[in-house]
Amino acid sequence: MTSSDSADKSVKPAKLTESVEHKLKASAKVSKDKNKKNTSLRLDKKTLKALKMVAIEQETSVQKLIEGLIEDFLNNRAQ
Repeated sequence: MTSSDSADKSVKPAKLTESVEHKLKASAKVSKDKNKKNTSLRLDKKTLKALKMVAIEQETSVQKLIEGLIEDFLNNRAQ
């Protein structure tokens, strides 16, 4: 093993650590509300595009739009 081989191995963990730290910081910025949890939703392209257009028209985000629709659905269901 040459000295350059050992130098390459010592650099990789540092880069990995930087990458992990960057991802942790990014995820912390996204999740500001401790009372909320993430979920995934799969929509066809046409539906997602239409949803984005409605969000733009209403000057809101797709997230807020979907959250409001779900809350309305659950409130109406309870009545």
